[in-house]
Amino acid sequence: MGTALRPAAGAMRRFAFALRHDHCPLSHTQPTTLAVAGRRRILHTSQSNAATPIPHPSAPGPPPAPPQPTRSELDERVARKRKQAELLERGRQLKPNPAKPSASLQKRFWKQVTVKDSPDGWQILLDTRPVRTSNKRVLNIPHNKHHLATAIALEWDLLVSAQQALKHYYIPLTSLVSRAIDIREADESGKTKIREDLVNMLMRYLSTDTLLCWAPERNIHDPVAVNFEREGESLRSKQISTATTIISHLTTRVWPGVEINPILDDESIVPAAQPQMTQEVIRSWIYEMPAFELAGLERGVLATKSLLVAARLLIEWSQEYAPLRKGSEGQEKFGIQHAAEAASLEVNWQTDMWGEVEDTHDVEKEDLRRQLGSVILLVHADGA
Repeated sequence: MGTALRPAAGAMRRFAFALRHDHCPLSHTQPTTLAVAGRRRILHTSQSNAATPIPHPSAPGPPPAPPQPTRSELDERVARKRKQAELLERGRQLKPNPAKPSASLQKRFWKQVTVKDSPDGWQILLDTRPVRTSNKRVLNIPHNKHHLATAIALEWDLLVSAQQALKHYYIPLTSLVSRAIDIREADESGKTKIREDLVNMLMRYLSTDTLLCWAPERNIHDPVAVNFEREGESLRSKQISTATTIISHLTTRVWPGVEINPILDDESIVPAAQPQMTQEVIRSWIYEMPAFELAGLERGVLATKSLLVAARLLIEWSQEYAPLRKGSEGQEKFGIQHAAEAASLEVNWQTDMWGEVEDTHDVEKEDLRRQLGSVILLVHADGA
């Protein structure tokens, strides 16, 4: 029994000796092996250290939202319609605030919008009150323009407050019809200033017509455009093709024998004037226009910056110029899309090459089509 414990006792004596003489095996980084009672035991000499947590970097705000899938044009249209319906319902539920003097304008004072036939034409009724022009006269729409009256009624039905009716961009069709009625009343009273001012303004657009401004044949300072033209039709060729089609229709059916020339040369920046006979013929044609057609031409010219494009659209849809459309029943009609493309050829060319600017090019494109559509509604007659 005592013999079996001798090796262990000797090992313990050696370990105690090392402690007294500062030779502790725990000060070394290598483990020390001790034999105790015939077994080998390892003593680890490295110190155990707790993990040091690393703080997260400070962020200025919450994490970004996850990416959302791109909605299609149909989904965006549905969402926009839903938002308009919510605004309409909210406007109907608005209550007047007695503390504010303009509280009556913050809500709709009408619940229903209807179209009523009268001896003077179609009237738009807000419950029982007729819509009036800026001159406090009842807005009477000709009997052959029921579609126009329905569109104006829809305009007023979409308003959420009476205050919106004071802003013309909420009721563009109403403003356009009021303009036509003002021109007609001025003609009936013998006042020619409104018509003369309109004719002078429209003739100034002929001198800088968008349809007659063509790109140079070759632009050596823009290598990107040169390479882009090599892949397809050039901008100039598109402009010439579009202008030739519109001008040939106008000079054969509307202004026979009139010569219309491009207004810019390759090396010039000052537009060239049209021949004197051309200016006189077009001026007299505009001056003799009926009131509704003149108001529609004004809206079309301001939207497209082109007298020729607006005149082509007017000839295609106005009842007054129906005899000029004889023989073209089987041909494709010159509509909103054709007029918008003819007026924005260069913009479309640039966006195809460089891309669109969000909330700029797309908004302008839709606004142009909206204004051209209002011209068609103004001059078009039911059953024409």
